Amino acid sequence: MNTVKLTQPSLGQTLASLQIRGLDRLDAQLLLLHVLDKPANQRGWLLAHDNDPLPLGSAVSLEKLLQRRLAGEPLAYLTGHKEFFGLDLRVDSRVLVPRPDTEAMVNWALETLHGQQRVLDLGTGSGAIALALKASRPTLDIHATDMSADALAVARSNARRLKLDVSFHQGAWFAALPDTSEAFDCIVANPPYIAELDQHLAALKFEPLQALSSGADGLDDLRHIIAQAPWHLAPGGWLLLEHGYDQAQAVRNLLTQAGFLPVQSRRDLAGIERCSGGQLNPTKNP
Repeated sequence: MNTVKLTQPSLGQTLASLQIRGLDRLDAQLLLLHVLDKPANQRGWLLAHDNDPLPLGSAVSLEKLLQRRLAGEPLAYLTGHKEFFGLDLRVDSRVLVPRPDTEAMVNWALETLHGQQRVLDLGTGSGAIALALKASRPTLDIHATDMSADALAVARSNARRLKLDVSFHQGAWFAALPDTSEAFDCIVANPPYIAELDQHLAALKFEPLQALSSGADGLDDLRHIIAQAPWHLAPGGWLLLEHGYDQAQAVRNLLTQAGFLPVQSRRDLAGIERCSGGQLNPTKNP
């Protein structure tokens, strides 16, 4: 009796098949590396092993992940990793996936900070902004808040794994801070800013809604933060905020009305005004 020997596809054939089925090349490479238990920076390894067969167990795992990715689930949730500002962060569905555009706000904050100054990251999520600042400037005294205990569990885990000392507090925005908290030299926040009926929310269905949507015009949380920030900033302190692609002028207006000067915006990688901020008048108390 003759037996038929099944041949596993090569890694190169697998990559081609993934793209034919709807993945872009980068996603295909990263998913394949993940099921092969290889680091995400080893794409060159795939080229060098183009003719190696795909192990059967890896093929089964890959098919399950492919179906989830084609359904729209973020790649970072499938691999459990997301690179941000040079840090390898662990992420899952308890937190938003950190976006490269947010790095513009980190760079802006670093321009304003030095020495042992105090920094507050509101709505820290995975801890991306707070940890990026601490990794870049170890002498900074960094505090981070989040309403979600689940999100803080992710942030604390990232801080422990990266050996970065950040103080975390649970609660809604400034209410999470202890009553004895001193003023901060810089406050940063990437709050929810999508309007509650915005059609873009459908494409973000796998990420936590409470971290995305903020009222009818998307500005509810930004209004609250801007109104309360002067009471928590040292004279001359900075407030830096990420916002939606079409909200820069509205946020600048809110900052100006709250007494921040000079008010300005910074652009993201696509050239869109993505974050706005200003400095509290050094001679004026709230």
